[in-house]
Amino acid sequence: MTSHNNASDAAAGAPGQKSEALGTNGDYGGGSRKKSGWIIAGATIALLACGYGGAAYALQDRVPTDAKVEGVEVGGMSRAKAVEKLQESFDPVTEETFAVVAGDNRGSVTPKDAGLSFDYSGTLDGLTGFTLNPVTLYQRAFGGAELQLKNAVDTAALENSLKELSGKLNQKAVEGSLSVAGAHVTYKAPVPGHQVDLEETKDAISQQWGTSTEEIEAVVDTVKPATPESAFTEAKESVEKLLSGNITVAAGDYSSVLTPTALANATSFTTKDAEVNLVLDNTKINNAVVAANSKLKSTARDASVQFKDGKPVVVPGQVGRAIDSDGLNEKVLTASTTSERKTTVDFKEVKPEVTTEEVESWRLTKKIVEFSTPYPTYDTTRTKNLVAGAKKITGDIVQPGEVFSLSKALGPITKENGYFESGVVEDGFSSKAVGGGLSQISTQMFNVGFLGGMDDVTHQPHSRWFDRYPAGREATLWSGQIDMKWRNSTDHPVLIQTYVTNSRVVSVLWGTKKWDVKVSSSGPYNQTNPKTVYNSSDKCVPESGGQKGFTIDTTRTRTNGSTTLPKDRLRWTYQPWNKVVCGEDPNKK
Repeated sequence: MTSHNNASDAAAGAPGQKSEALGTNGDYGGGSRKKSGWIIAGATIALLACGYGGAAYALQDRVPTDAKVEGVEVGGMSRAKAVEKLQESFDPVTEETFAVVAGDNRGSVTPKDAGLSFDYSGTLDGLTGFTLNPVTLYQRAFGGAELQLKNAVDTAALENSLKELSGKLNQKAVEGSLSVAGAHVTYKAPVPGHQVDLEETKDAISQQWGTSTEEIEAVVDTVKPATPESAFTEAKESVEKLLSGNITVAAGDYSSVLTPTALANATSFTTKDAEVNLVLDNTKINNAVVAANSKLKSTARDASVQFKDGKPVVVPGQVGRAIDSDGLNEKVLTASTTSERKTTVDFKEVKPEVTTEEVESWRLTKKIVEFSTPYPTYDTTRTKNLVAGAKKITGDIVQPGEVFSLSKALGPITKENGYFESGVVEDGFSSKAVGGGLSQISTQMFNVGFLGGMDDVTHQPHSRWFDRYPAGREATLWSGQIDMKWRNSTDHPVLIQTYVTNSRVVSVLWGTKKWDVKVSSSGPYNQTNPKTVYNSSDKCVPESGGQKGFTIDTTRTRTNGSTTLPKDRLRWTYQPWNKVVCGEDPNKK
């Protein structure tokens, strides 16, 4: 029995143990159930993690949904596709110029040429790439973003572009000015300029240029004028005081009044070291004082040469007195600041600038050469011009090496200067002009210079020959266009004398003769016959014509002891004296 029970016990015990193994109270049975739960949970998490990681992996190259760059939609695209889309949208912008402005100055920049572009890839940074951040993944899957396009700058290229552009953008400072005319003060204030700051402007453009920018302000440094406005203001106040009324200059028992106009004529300004200085010309002030009162003129007289009985005579110089003009300008400026507006000067002894001994040393009492030509006495107006011209040049002294200019000696050929309207030859036709006949004075001066051995500087013969002049050896004159000049080739001054007799014009050079002069002529050759021409001018003068044209050569030799200068050879061709008919040419179509 015992053994059964044991067996029974044993048999009964086995099922009990199994039951306990499956129950909840036994060690083995409870642990198995907990492990099974964790395995299931872990499997679930693993599956979710694999899905999350897969989503993260799938979204790593995807731009967030609804993302836009400067309004261009790139959401949901791959990074490469988004970059391509941005290039298509914004590359044209790099060829659209924008303005760079500095004050009133403008210049244009083409971004592409100036090293300006867009960083498309950089713009997308942070939007793509692997991440397990759930917020980021959520945004990529469901969210959007509004992005600003990033710029890319080639700083070297941009700097070179700005250097070229700065020539248009830089503005030089305008210096002020102050002047007077007719007692009226004209003032222009200085204006500052500017200079482009390349580094600052480069930074500004790098940051600002883009799709919505049409112009960018350059960063500039102010360029100040060399002389500030305050300096001009002080000088302006001084000159306005100076010209506010008359200033009296007294000398002994005499006085002279300087008007604002006279003061203005002597006024100028200098600028130095950022200062404007009012300057009164001392000589002009002195001349104005003397001009206003002849009693204050210098009584000293330079030695001179005058003609008596047709011959030059030395007139001795004379010691006299004149106002002491030293510092007169400063005295006048000081007087302009006072209510009395008056100053005084003393008289002083004055010696002549040209002494008697100097003039006597010129030895102007001997003839070098004399030359004369007849003139048409019936043309009284023309004769008046000859007389006026002769008086103008008589007494002129030409120093050694100095050039005598007839136009300068005659002065302006105007009615106001004593000349009259008379006959001239213009463009090959007879006409009238003020100073008609002065060409004969020109011929006179050319010949005394040519025959006296002077250097021929410039002269021009007439277009047709007048038989009162030596052929090939005469000269015309036309104010402002044709002059007659020669240079004194001697070692001493020469004195000019010209006068009109009842039939001839006579010219003489006085001084010391240096050259033995010989002149020869070829005589006329290559003669041309006159023809009939028509003149439709309102000033037409009919002419019968008849004299042939020709060419002629003139040769001059100059010798002084063993010295012989190269020969002077002159050649001139005269036109014929054509028959002139007033009106249109009937044969002209």
